[in-house]
Amino acid sequence: MRRMATHDTAVTGITLDRAGMEQQLALSLRHFIDCAFDGEDLSRLDLQGCTFERCTFAETNLFASKLARSTWRRCRAGSADFESVDAVDATFEGCDLNNTKWRRSKLASVTYCGCKLTGASFEEAAHLGLTFEDSLLVGADLRGFSFRKATLKQLDFSDAYLAGCDFREAVFEGGSLRNATIKLAKFQGADLRGADIDGFKLNDAALLKGAVITHAQAANFMRALDLVVI
Repeated sequence: MRRMATHDTAVTGITLDRAGMEQQLALSLRHFIDCAFDGEDLSRLDLQGCTFERCTFAETNLFASKLARSTWRRCRAGSADFESVDAVDATFEGCDLNNTKWRRSKLASVTYCGCKLTGASFEEAAHLGLTFEDSLLVGADLRGFSFRKATLKQLDFSDAYLAGCDFREAVFEGGSLRNATIKLAKFQGADLRGADIDGFKLNDAALLKGAVITHAQAANFMRALDLVVI
């Protein structure tokens, strides 16, 4: 472990293993800047209220850790394991969270803004009040999520698994549903005019019953039937 530097009670620019992290927490230090936790086992640690800025957590094990009210800014945590964490009221801003696992996590009132969540898995996550904004969710597993009446700003759901999701009365401001799996999803009253819905097949059209789309989007469905729209 490299020499620790502190500035205004922040731990800065060091690599921390589990023992080192426990030491900082015992000293009531909960602000970490430019620190590396890559590949470490931080499972079940109490990280409530911690702030992480530009820290790295590649393939880190955070299983069942307590992350309530924590703040993550521009962190890189590719393939990290967040399964069963309690992250209620946590905030993730500009983070790389590709291929992370959030299975059975408590994510009520969590905010993801400007994050990369490509391939992330949210199976069985408790997500009441969770907010995504301006984020990549390409290929993410969001089965059963409710986005009812939400305003979805610049969310890329391309190739995402959205089976059973509730988009009723949601408004898409930009973003994409291209080639997403929408089996059993609900779109009644949803405004899809701002979204890219290319790649949907004819059998997907029934699921979009009651949604608002543009003439151009409707024409794409007709082209799937080899009809010429003029």
